[in-house]
Amino acid sequence: MLDPTSSAPPRPSVAARLSSGAVSQRLPDFPWDSLAEVKARAAAHPDGIVDLSIGTPVDSTPLVAQVALTAAADAPGYPQTVGTPALRQSAVDWLARRHGVTGLDIDGVLPAIGSKELIGAMALHLGLGAGDTVVIPELAYPTYAVGARLAGCDVVVSDSTVALGPTAPAIMWINSPSNPSGRVLGADHLRKTVEWARERGVLLISDECYLECAWDTVPQSILHPDISGGSHDGILAVHSLSKRSNLAGYRAAFVAGDTAIVKELLEVRKNLGLIMPGPIQHAMRATLDDDTHADAQHALYAARRAVLRDALLGAGFRIDHSEAALYLWATRDEPARDTVAALAEIGVLVAPGEFYGAAGARHVRIAFTATDERIATAADRLASFA
Repeated sequence: MLDPTSSAPPRPSVAARLSSGAVSQRLPDFPWDSLAEVKARAAAHPDGIVDLSIGTPVDSTPLVAQVALTAAADAPGYPQTVGTPALRQSAVDWLARRHGVTGLDIDGVLPAIGSKELIGAMALHLGLGAGDTVVIPELAYPTYAVGARLAGCDVVVSDSTVALGPTAPAIMWINSPSNPSGRVLGADHLRKTVEWARERGVLLISDECYLECAWDTVPQSILHPDISGGSHDGILAVHSLSKRSNLAGYRAAFVAGDTAIVKELLEVRKNLGLIMPGPIQHAMRATLDDDTHADAQHALYAARRAVLRDALLGAGFRIDHSEAALYLWATRDEPARDTVAALAEIGVLVAPGEFYGAAGARHVRIAFTATDERIATAADRLASFA
């Protein structure tokens, strides 16, 4: 009940806070909005823009997914948030078949409407808020920090558990293979991180959306028994079919690991009605069960990567990490925005590394998810780049 004698000023209404921008101030500016000017400059090139700034798939969705989607199109009833047992079993089988994960059952799998939604809502759905700390990598997909800040958490940027000292965060995010750098964390590093988190009761979440996009090494899932010690207690892995299977438009992802935490996420998501559409569940299952299309897509990306990598090296760039994922992490040892502006003059748009943290201030992220023709065009333009 309001105290009429209280001298404390009333809190501004939601409408007032919205009109003042106070709510949006919780978030950083959306990074790609800042590229509007250089994008226009690149688009003015006589032969058109080569947009390598965002890693969105351009190749067709696999036929196996399209057929499954069509077959399940008659879907008048509500699906379950937990997903069908068949879908969850396909996720279990895929992790075992392709990535050596054992000891996982369907109770440890939950589908999500795209990995970005899941990552952004994770802290909120797990009941975190003011006083809780979330650790993110020094080079990081912005959504880890955005989701933590929306929940009111503190964000700490660190790649080193040693540097955290006595800090015991609520969540620690790792990302291997990394977006943006393509860096892959080694098995020893992953094992030590799991041990550190378990000793402190920290929930360790590994974003593994690029696990099948590897070129110079073989990444391992945090759920692999050599990493997890045969137990999934205190760990989760996030997976997506956007890049592996060109299902970005389907919003098909899942989280797997500790069954108790998955159950908690399920209870929250059931109450919110966060349900993957039934036809998408069928398409996702069919895609997880099929490796042929994924291997063919991998070969396409490998060829595009080779063309673009050689062109960048020939143009005087240095490429760091980039042993996996769908990007080349490149530098000319100058501020990233200078590189972005210079490439825009030849009609090539890339993302400045600062989008992903201060550690990326002198790098650019260059996606090789464009068509063969656009990749070849970029390579031709780089041949005369100075």
